[in-house]
Amino acid sequence: MVLVGGEPFLAHQLRRLVAQGFGEVVICAGHLGGQIEDFAGDGSAFGCRVRYSFDGERLLGTGGALRRALPLLGERFLAMYGDSYLDAPFGPVWEAFLASGKAALMTVFRNEDRWDRSNVDFRDGSILRYDKAARSGEMRYIDYGLGCIWSGALSAWPQDAAFDLGAFYRAMLERGELAGFEVRERFYEIGSPDGLAETDALLSRGAAGARAAEGAGSE
Repeated sequence: MVLVGGEPFLAHQLRRLVAQGFGEVVICAGHLGGQIEDFAGDGSAFGCRVRYSFDGERLLGTGGALRRALPLLGERFLAMYGDSYLDAPFGPVWEAFLASGKAALMTVFRNEDRWDRSNVDFRDGSILRYDKAARSGEMRYIDYGLGCIWSGALSAWPQDAAFDLGAFYRAMLERGELAGFEVRERFYEIGSPDGLAETDALLSRGAAGARAAEGAGSE
């Protein structure tokens, strides 16, 4: 609900998903999640269908929230973080996931510690190591924030338990069930003051361009 480019960040996210061909959206929400539902409603204003899964009395973490939402997510689904704005096309990611036959897929970006600390060792098309806490010099890539998951793998995790999505990815990696997909477009985020300012500038420019195009079309 943070204002970015003159409107709540969620509005940009929903329009981005619709533009990428995704019409079914599930929002996992925690603290003050009712404000999100009040704003987005059923999603019709954005051209999609939005449903909600709420953590309840205690926060479940990114992995626990997805586990709780499984009844709404179908057999396979794409997952992204709520504070990230991603320029990469989603279609090729989804197709790579289906072709991989793996239980999960993580997109990675060659970050070289530029926009955040790199946390993935990715070589020859494969993820060799992923750890957000114990990082090493071989980690030149970062979890891009866009993943694909087979519900059957996540359903084995305890329901209503709090855990990070990263723990799920690491478990899949240990089992040889985590595919990797490299994207070339950098990520934007609103989880830090600098990231928020940068993303606001990016989306403000986009909004200005849209207004200019509308004005040209009406003449």
